[in-house]
Amino acid sequence: MTPEEFGRLLVPHGTTTVMADPHEIVNVAGLKGLDYMIEAAKHTALDIQYMLPSCVPATNMENAGAVLTASDMVAPLEEGKAAGLAEFMDFPGVIQAQDSVIDKLLVARNLNKRIDGHSPMVSGKELNAYVAAGVENDHECSTVEELQARISRGMYVFLREGTITHNLRTLLKGVTPQNAHRCCLCGDDVQAKTLLEKGHLDNSIRICIEENMDPITAIQMATINTATCCQLHDRGAVAPGLRADLVIFQDLDNLVVEQTYINGELVADKGEYVLPYTKAVTSSVQSSVHIGDFSIEKLRLQLTSNKARAIQYVPTEALTNEAIVEVERDETGEFIYNPAKPVAKIAVVERHNNTGNVFVGLFKDYGIQRGAIGISIAHDSHNLIVTGTNDADMAIVIENLKQQDGGVVLVNNGEVISRMALPVGGLMSNLSGEEVAAEQTIVNKAAREVLGISDDVDPIMTLGFMSLAVIPTLKITDMGLVDVTKFEFVPVSVEEN
Repeated sequence: MTPEEFGRLLVPHGTTTVMADPHEIVNVAGLKGLDYMIEAAKHTALDIQYMLPSCVPATNMENAGAVLTASDMVAPLEEGKAAGLAEFMDFPGVIQAQDSVIDKLLVARNLNKRIDGHSPMVSGKELNAYVAAGVENDHECSTVEELQARISRGMYVFLREGTITHNLRTLLKGVTPQNAHRCCLCGDDVQAKTLLEKGHLDNSIRICIEENMDPITAIQMATINTATCCQLHDRGAVAPGLRADLVIFQDLDNLVVEQTYINGELVADKGEYVLPYTKAVTSSVQSSVHIGDFSIEKLRLQLTSNKARAIQYVPTEALTNEAIVEVERDETGEFIYNPAKPVAKIAVVERHNNTGNVFVGLFKDYGIQRGAIGISIAHDSHNLIVTGTNDADMAIVIENLKQQDGGVVLVNNGEVISRMALPVGGLMSNLSGEEVAAEQTIVNKAAREVLGISDDVDPIMTLGFMSLAVIPTLKITDMGLVDVTKFEFVPVSVEEN
């Protein structure tokens, strides 16, 4: 959804302020993407404040639509377009003190701006180095041990509850009366469908209460803790001199938001956004799918062995495993899909600069049994990503994504069976949240009933995370297969001894 539509759906759930990292649209469109997001935020009562994307691209192992250097970051921070540096995903660059990375950190520190973190599975002295560089928080904890390690080093921990990343219940086991003030609730990659069906931070508070946390502590983790962490000194509590950002509800045991006030104004009543509604012009961030020199031949996967590396899906996580799988090949060594095995092709197609880059790997346990599905939301550089059982259907997916300027396309037996257009940067719809959720329901139904994708998999979001080359273990970009634990490319084929 666009920021205005996001605000319309979010405010009735009691969220009054968002600190957002717009690195998706900035990876696609550069700083003009940030300018669009800032303008769009003016069209909603929700107070959307942006952090400046710190890693565009997130790594040097993929092609993005833009590159932001340290010098590019000075003006937006000085002009107040951003409150600080957004999640610093290049944690190896920080730990290894790479010059270009340290330059970015110094820009923020010299301007007295805060730095958000991203350090999945980082521990010990490497975590010490990351924190010492000035990073203040992390939302990538998936274990109690990670939470405790970060709090012990003075970091805030954001306990994440998203559409497919469900870390909250696990992390709550590590929250105590002594450390709760360093814990915040956050949403990350929350779809329109999830917002409409479950809510946002109100849902996270309900989960905390279900897990026997004191309701007041849970509310503090969604309000004053976050405001303190994010240096929002004018809000976060009900007190003289603070903004009148207020949420009204009747029952602490079953928290249902009845009214939301932002800066003293009633903005939502009984689940409805009550203010006039307008939208920003999106022309500056449309027409973003540029594919050059693509042909079906680029989807072939030549292997030198019957053993291969596959990205293995991990339920409810952005993390993946590396799986060594037995595969079948034809007489030329090309991979042959076997419906008896849960392994299919996965490919990333560069869509920003007409480079013609395509890389093909293998994907395990997504569950696809027929046809192909592709999307233009492929974190973090947002190239096209497609998985399928045959090259012909995968190629049709790619062509249709190009024609509709991004989004989601499903194909079976040479025919498009479902689609959802995302023309705003290839990332967002220009429809209402309700319409987006309805389209997503249709897409999910076709993905499961026709393509055979597993019921426990979110077809869109799971696929989009498979290119996220800053979260372990194995990911794929337009440049190759990435071992995220080592930040190096690895071959798909595994040579047998």
